[in-house]
Amino acid sequence: MEEPTVKLVETEEEMEGALSVRFRVFVAEQNVSMDEELDEFDSSATHAIVLIRGEVVATGRVVYGNEDSAARIGRMAVDMEWRRKGIGGRLLTFLEEEAAAQGVSTYILNAQEYVKDFYARHGYVERGETFLEANIVHILMRKEAGHI
Repeated sequence: MEEPTVKLVETEEEMEGALSVRFRVFVAEQNVSMDEELDEFDSSATHAIVLIRGEVVATGRVVYGNEDSAARIGRMAVDMEWRRKGIGGRLLTFLEEEAAAQGVSTYILNAQEYVKDFYARHGYVERGETFLEANIVHILMRKEAGHI
């Protein structure tokens, strides 16, 4: 596999690539409505992408200004053919490092229940009860910087 490049979204074309991945994963695969997938945080969030051979194959974002001054990581999506190859982990680490560079030391996210173990392996701890978001069971997870 060619070495993936993880980077911040810098151009309109890269943002379109990020949204395309989200639409393929959340809208097409998981039947999330287009209205729910796009939200008011997209315009202010810091977006990242993973490129392989010039194609966007994964994306995620960080939203600042949440409770406890935590950075909210979200909209993590990896195209089906690239899953289980370490790309999601690289993207998550990149988003955490980006948040840390902004002075944030606490990360939160709403994990789909079926991938909560992925986040747990990266140091996230479940908080509270499961809940429905976009008709998919989620759990709030939290990580303090420096915890593995």
